[in-house]
Amino acid sequence: MATDTDKKKQPGIAILIVEILILAFLVYYTIMAMLAPVIKRDALETEFGFIQDDKKENNRDFTTDSAYLSLLKQKSYLESRVKMANTDSIYLTISLPDSTVNLEISGVSVHTAPIKHYELSRIIKKGNEYVISSFLSRPFTIQKDYSSIPKEPLMIKMAPKDTSEYQPDIIPDTADFEPVNYIMEMDNGIRLFIYQDENKLNPGDHFHRITFDFRYRLAAFIETLRSVLVFKVPDYHPYIKIRLPRSDAKIIYRAMPKNGQVALFR
Repeated sequence: MATDTDKKKQPGIAILIVEILILAFLVYYTIMAMLAPVIKRDALETEFGFIQDDKKENNRDFTTDSAYLSLLKQKSYLESRVKMANTDSIYLTISLPDSTVNLEISGVSVHTAPIKHYELSRIIKKGNEYVISSFLSRPFTIQKDYSSIPKEPLMIKMAPKDTSEYQPDIIPDTADFEPVNYIMEMDNGIRLFIYQDENKLNPGDHFHRITFDFRYRLAAFIETLRSVLVFKVPDYHPYIKIRLPRSDAKIIYRAMPKNGQVALFR
């Protein structure tokens, strides 16, 4: 027959087991999350890495030559732009050295916006220069987007009975005063975050960006958790985060077609 002391120990043992299981899962989750960028890096190196053919003459490995890598970076960017220009559709180019984002059609810039601040994921910023430049030689295509403003403003008008009752409806665009933040998911796994440059006189802009970003991060966490629960390493998505003036951010979002393309020059 169990004594009173044994009965008191049982709840304590159960709590300890639960704590150990939770700790074990957190360690497992952390390891899986840390493996994700490593696997992404290895996949990029396998697909875009330099392959040296000893059978060919003068097939030297130039991947450590800074002058060659600088030219390769420019060449990759130009290749992306040429491919997009041939589509006869509006597209987006991001030039970090110039701190500009440009809407272009057939190689001609139709709108330029200044970049106030930007941030790149480590795999793009610090990865193998040859691999990343080769990776960026292909434009990326938008698959999905999440935004704080509608793609096209919706206006509801009541038809007048006759011309005497007609009055023009002037409905202000809410995006003129609402924060403009959006995220574009690309076909190559890159995530492009575009946030309006916050108005320091309006603390609500900062709070809106935080809540908008939190909702997206929460959805991404749930997606990662689902992968981990079935013993699968979650997908890693390199990111580009840019802050633009609000009016420019709105123009770019509404001008970009549904499956628009983007090129990046670092």
